[in-house]
Amino acid sequence: MMNQAIRTGIAIAAFLIAPIAAQAADMPKPRYAEPAYIVAPAFNWTGFYVGFNGGYGWGKSHWTGAAGDFTVAPKGFMAGGTIGYNYQWNAVVLGMEGDIDYMALKGTADAAICSGCTFKDTWLSTIRGRVGYSFDRWLPYVTGGWAYGNAYVSAPGGSATGTKQGWTAGLGVEYAFAGPWSAKLEYLYVDLGTVTCAQAACGYTTDVQVKPTMNLVRMGVNYRF
Repeated sequence: MMNQAIRTGIAIAAFLIAPIAAQAADMPKPRYAEPAYIVAPAFNWTGFYVGFNGGYGWGKSHWTGAAGDFTVAPKGFMAGGTIGYNYQWNAVVLGMEGDIDYMALKGTADAAICSGCTFKDTWLSTIRGRVGYSFDRWLPYVTGGWAYGNAYVSAPGGSATGTKQGWTAGLGVEYAFAGPWSAKLEYLYVDLGTVTCAQAACGYTTDVQVKPTMNLVRMGVNYRF
């Protein structure tokens, strides 16, 4: 009698559970949601910046006049500060940059006609435009503008010094490596025009004309605001 009751209970339970199981089997299975990917915003070069630079320079100063016709080749190190502003439009970056550097460029003539003739530059400043093309954090650029600095010439009879103006042009590449910090490598060609050492200063019968040009390779670090 009891066995019959148990079998009857199991049959009733199976009868009740079967429709529920069938309905559950027909329910849509939840779809797997793929994790969302966050795309970092593109780097932007727009803004003011300040920095410092240092490097090495070499060049030529061509002497003509009563001292003869020869070349003095100055060379030496340099270091200074930089300030500038960039504006980025799409991938094109336009900017203005100014700098002033202490210079230790110096050269002395070995020519017998002017033994001891010396050219040196103790400081140099430039104001330049920059045009670059941004590859995200990489910025190759060309640059050019105004240059002015100190030029000193000396001959056995005396010396002359003064601030000369000229032009500069070059190219470089800058890389933004951490937050507002970036580093650059740059080459500049500088032409400071003509320096005159007058008869009274240098002790010759006529003026001495000196035309200095320089090649500068600099590395720098900038901080953007």
